[in-house]
Amino acid sequence: MIQAQIERIDKLEQQHILPKEELITLLDGQNEALSAYLFSRADAVRRVNYGTDVYVRGLIEFTNYCRNDCYYCGIRRSNPNASRYRLTEEEILGCCKEGYQLGFRTFVLQGGEDPFYTPERIEHLVRSIKSQHPDCAITLSVGEHDRETYQRWFDAGAERYLLRHETAEDAHYRILHPPELSLAHRKQCLWDLKSIGYQVGCGFMVGSPGQNSSQLAEDLLFIHELQPEMVGIGPFIPQKDTPFRAQAPGTLEQTLFLLGILRLMLPQALLPATTALGTIHPKGREKGIQAGANVCMPNLSPTEVREKYALYDNKICTGDEAAQCRNCLSMRMKSIGYQVVVSRGDHLSRRSK
Repeated sequence: MIQAQIERIDKLEQQHILPKEELITLLDGQNEALSAYLFSRADAVRRVNYGTDVYVRGLIEFTNYCRNDCYYCGIRRSNPNASRYRLTEEEILGCCKEGYQLGFRTFVLQGGEDPFYTPERIEHLVRSIKSQHPDCAITLSVGEHDRETYQRWFDAGAERYLLRHETAEDAHYRILHPPELSLAHRKQCLWDLKSIGYQVGCGFMVGSPGQNSSQLAEDLLFIHELQPEMVGIGPFIPQKDTPFRAQAPGTLEQTLFLLGILRLMLPQALLPATTALGTIHPKGREKGIQAGANVCMPNLSPTEVREKYALYDNKICTGDEAAQCRNCLSMRMKSIGYQVVVSRGDHLSRRSK
C-alpha cells in the first residue's frame, strides 16, 4: 500500500496533477512515513526553483470592518464583540515606511470588505505607497469586487491579489457562507484578477467544518485549473464569537501534507507558511517551510490593533513590534537551514518579464 502511495507522489511530481480519485486515495492514506517521503520530494522541488530562500511580506491589517457575515470569521459583520478599527492612510504609510526600513519589499494590505474603504480610497492608497516606495510590490487582499474595480487598482500599481476561494465545492461553500455570497462569484473574481494581469493567490482552510477528502480533491483540481502564482492554506481555527466556535481545529499534519502536494502541483508557486500554522504548533511555520512553503508574512500592523484583527482565536505575534517579528523570523528560518531574503520575491514566471 505504501509503495502505491509513493508511486502516486512520484506521478504527481512528474505530471503536476492526479485524477480526483487518486488525490482522494493519497489524502486518505496520509501517515507519518508517507508524509516524510512527500516532504522530501516537495523540499527538493522547492530547492530547485528557489533554493533555501524564504520571502517575507509585510502584512498590514488595515481594517476589521466587514460587510460580509462568513460563519467562520471573527470579524463578520454580526459579531457584536468585535472591537472595530480602521487605520488611516497616514498610519498605513507609516507601517510601510517602518517595514521598508526593516527590509520589506512587498506590502500586503489586508482587510475586511469595509464600505468606508471605497475603490477610490484604495486606489489613492496604492498610488501613495507606490510613489513613496516605487521598488516595492503591493498585494491587496480586500475581498470580492467587480472587474472594473480590480482593473482600477491594477492600473494604480497593485501587482498581486489574494482571494482565498475557501472551497471549490458549492455545497460546502454554502455551509461556510451566508446565502448572499456564492462560490460562482468568488471564482469569477479570481478569473477576472488573472485576466487583468495580477499575480493571483487563492487558498482554503484545512479542516473547515463539513470538509472531506473529496472536497479537498476538488480544491486541488480547481487550483490546478487556475494556475495561481500563490496559494495560501492554513488550518481552520475556530473563533469564539462565531457559529463554529465549538468545532475542532484543522490539524498540523493534514495542512503540511497538503502544502507538500501543492508544491509538487505548482513547483514555482509562492506558498506561505501561515500565521495559523504557527498558532497551532510552536514550530508550525518552520515545519511549513520544510514541507515545501517559501513565504512568511510578519505583521507590520500597529501592535495596539493586532488583537482586534481576530479572524480566529489565539493568533500569535500580536504583541511583538515589527522589528521583533522580522528578527524572530530570521532566526527561526536560520535554525532550520533557510534564510529570509530582502526581495520582492516574485513568482519565477514573472522574473524574466
